[in-house]
Amino acid sequence: MKMLLQDKYCPNFYTYIIYIRAFIIRIAATIALFAPTFSTAFAQTSTKISGSVLNEAGKPMEFATLSLLRAKDSSIVKGTMADANGKYAFDRIAAGDYMIAATTMGYQKTYSAKFTAGAQAVTVAALSMQPASQSLKTVNITAAKPLVERKADRLVMNVENSIVATGNSALEVLERAPGVTVDKDDNISLQGKAGVTVMINDKLTYLSATQLANLLRSTDGSTIQSIELITNPSSKYDAAGNSGIINIKLKKNKQSGFNGSLTAGAGYGLNFRNNSSLNLNVKEGDWNFFGSFSRGDIKRENNMNLRRTVTNNTGTTYFNQYTDFVNQVHFNNYRFGADYNTSKRNVVGFIVSGDHSNGFDTNGNITNIGPSFDRVDSVQNTPSTIDQSFRNIALNLNDKFDIDTLGQSISVDVDYSKFRNNSKGYYNTDFFLADGTTRYRDPLLIANITPSKITINTQKVDYVKPINKTLKLELGAKFSFVKTDNDLQAKIDSTGSGLVDDAGRTNHFIYDENIKAGYFNLSKEFKTTSVQLGLRAEHTKSKGDLITTNNVVERSYLNFFPTLFVNQKLGKKHELGLNYSRRIDRPSYEDLNPFVYYLDQFTYSQGNPFLKPQYTNSFELNYTYNKTINLSFNYSHTSDVFTEIILTDTAKKATYQTNLNLNAQDSYSLNLNTPFTFWKWWTGNLTFTGFYNSFKANDLLGGNLNRGRASFFFKTTHNFLLPKEIKAEIVTFYQSNVTYGIYNIKPQYSIDLGFSRSFLSKKLNVKLAVSDVFWMRRNNITANYQTVDLDIRQKRETRIARINLTYNFGNTKIKARNRQTGADDESNRVKSRN
Repeated sequence: MKMLLQDKYCPNFYTYIIYIRAFIIRIAATIALFAPTFSTAFAQTSTKISGSVLNEAGKPMEFATLSLLRAKDSSIVKGTMADANGKYAFDRIAAGDYMIAATTMGYQKTYSAKFTAGAQAVTVAALSMQPASQSLKTVNITAAKPLVERKADRLVMNVENSIVATGNSALEVLERAPGVTVDKDDNISLQGKAGVTVMINDKLTYLSATQLANLLRSTDGSTIQSIELITNPSSKYDAAGNSGIINIKLKKNKQSGFNGSLTAGAGYGLNFRNNSSLNLNVKEGDWNFFGSFSRGDIKRENNMNLRRTVTNNTGTTYFNQYTDFVNQVHFNNYRFGADYNTSKRNVVGFIVSGDHSNGFDTNGNITNIGPSFDRVDSVQNTPSTIDQSFRNIALNLNDKFDIDTLGQSISVDVDYSKFRNNSKGYYNTDFFLADGTTRYRDPLLIANITPSKITINTQKVDYVKPINKTLKLELGAKFSFVKTDNDLQAKIDSTGSGLVDDAGRTNHFIYDENIKAGYFNLSKEFKTTSVQLGLRAEHTKSKGDLITTNNVVERSYLNFFPTLFVNQKLGKKHELGLNYSRRIDRPSYEDLNPFVYYLDQFTYSQGNPFLKPQYTNSFELNYTYNKTINLSFNYSHTSDVFTEIILTDTAKKATYQTNLNLNAQDSYSLNLNTPFTFWKWWTGNLTFTGFYNSFKANDLLGGNLNRGRASFFFKTTHNFLLPKEIKAEIVTFYQSNVTYGIYNIKPQYSIDLGFSRSFLSKKLNVKLAVSDVFWMRRNNITANYQTVDLDIRQKRETRIARINLTYNFGNTKIKARNRQTGADDESNRVKSRN
């Protein structure tokens, strides 16, 4: 077995990988629906030109890009790539004088001698490429980060310069990350699994799916630097998140002196939207001040058709519901802070960030009710308005002290966050006979007034101690204290005499949670092997108090979460990794809240205070070639998996949404991520994920659930360098049928397009982009299990044309400190209500 892993056996395995890669890339290129045609007038093509390209040691240069150039003006005639043996060939080439140019990352561009092609085949002398580092003294080299890059423990999507990200919100940018999907209710999945922990600048957001979506929608995508996908986090991170962590890194100016950038943009789909942001940085001496402000107005539409049947002892009733959601958001986000070097080894700083936003929804809801979908007995018309305000602020104090010059350091973070969300929703239902105009009862007016507050306090300390050159110890502790206060002031008017308190729904729910955690990581570097072993312990104490009914749910539990990472180098370009981690997901604060929120008498949602945490054991085997091609296999088992589910109350003929603990979820996934180069002017990235999710539950609605399905999705990004320094970008996405719990999610697909160009010595950048160019993206879901029989068809405002202008000003030379904070892991579970 050991012999099979030696370098001399790798070429055969690698050749196989190349064939698979080339096949997938060709499929991706076809699906991209973008094939620029470049016409070149050729004389009679009568010859073949071939050769090989080698590195400085005389070994083949796989994947080197070869260009056939006209000798007279160096214009490109044709391009190709070297194969596994460094060989290349150009067929059907007209007679003339040519040269060959070879390029690849990390090496100097290399040219062949001039040669003449005629009637006979030409073999060009082998090209020898030299590392770029040998010319650093005389040549200025500018390297752009790839869109997607693999690091030791995470996949990073560098969106800072992405064209398609232009003018999008942070949520829309996140949807374009490899392996990430967002469903109709804005729940985020990674590699086909829900339960993702979302962090911003290494800080937990503590937000629910609803409030997190609101925050990400009100965050300008142009403020994002990168998105990190961590499927198996180390013990240093909080143990939350059964499918891993998504860390959104925001931009921060990194230069000395005074500098900044100003961005303004506008977009139009079905409605107009606009955004603008300002980033400033001042670094003088030991001080660094930084700040950013972004604002915008977004109006979007969402159309949904919900068809469902309810069967009880009186027969079957058919509901055909049409809902038009119109959401308007005005957002203001800010972030500012300062760092001060008290000495060469110590830096202290603070960060203040906040969100000051308002939302207003106007929704139309018409439900046709009858003994069949074609026969209507009655109609309910429920227009509604929802007025919301978000006032969030977060404070961070931090100190990092380098104890010595060998890497020993200690850092401390103290965080305080407060979220305030006030929501006022009014639902006015008219009851008509089949003609849609004759009332058969008085209108029903329901009001939900729900002020909510969430307060978060965290303290975190991390210590790093290199024991020697190959052995490192990390220790840390964290304490978090969270309190949520939700007050549902429910009112009702069923007689037309005015709103009165609805005692059956009015409730006050307070939830307290304290988590004490400690961890260690021990990492060891061998000659070709690296090992990291970690253990995290978390003690959780929680209390949910439904004050109105004096219903209290208390829990106290201690858990241990081991992690193991092994990385083995198989030659210079091949790496194999094995990862294991145990993780926990605690229910979001809203999901624990037992409030009942009515849309109408047949449609409502309800929390579940008895939800238990879910636990996941996750394994990952990954292979990396040349730090670029990544192939991984993942398996995870989740017990007590809590799942959003739509159930039917047959007695009331009502459909309601809640969360339940199912017995288990088993997930398998195969993931491929690779860059590709067709020609120097056409590069890109491909992500493919095939996965199988199975769900099991005993006695769910009187039956045993055992469902699963093999599914896949892929994303491709194509980057083009066009004439006049214009850059173009195309992003394609496809997801097959997916089974999740009792739901079957229909296929989804879309294509995005963008262009950009810089002016004024690259200080001004103009970007144009269109998302979902062909208006194809939809969310269609069906469920048929026991008493549940429904069909949801939803179309969001996904095709939006945008223009963004960014102007950079000031000094742009010396790098400054980039700080993160310590409260990121708690904010992910806060929820708000529409």
